[in-house]
Amino acid sequence: MRARILSTLVVCLLGCFAVRDLAQEKSDVASIRTLESKWVDAYKQRKIADVAALLAEDYVITLEDGSTYGKVGLISYNARPLRVDIADLTDVKIHMHENIAVVTAGYHERGELGGKPYDYRDRLTDVWYEIGENGNSLHRTIACRRIFN
Repeated sequence: MRARILSTLVVCLLGCFAVRDLAQEKSDVASIRTLESKWVDAYKQRKIADVAALLAEDYVITLEDGSTYGKVGLISYNARPLRVDIADLTDVKIHMHENIAVVTAGYHERGELGGKPYDYRDRLTDVWYEIGENGNSLHRTIACRRIFN
């Protein structure tokens, strides 16, 4: 009888830990989803400083044409005459692995570059990681791969 009660208590305690971990994971996923939205909104509104604040110093991106840029290169690339009318993420999937998040999504962007209209539909993979101590955390994206669809 005591063994049955002890087993039940152990299962209940393990369940409590699992629920707590699941709640934390949902919170982390929501945070990453918010950061992805901030990225897209800042890019669309041409707030390059806001985009740069989300990037790690060793950030790297590969664009649709296969060109690769670091943080400074991406900021320079985005300083061109560009008007973004639509920038939307779809089918966002976030996979958490401790303090690392891998995001995959569909991306649609429409606008005008150098006086010429464009309309891109891509798939992307972003990698975010969390840094911080004592409850102070900061997320940075370290890699982004955009694939032309």
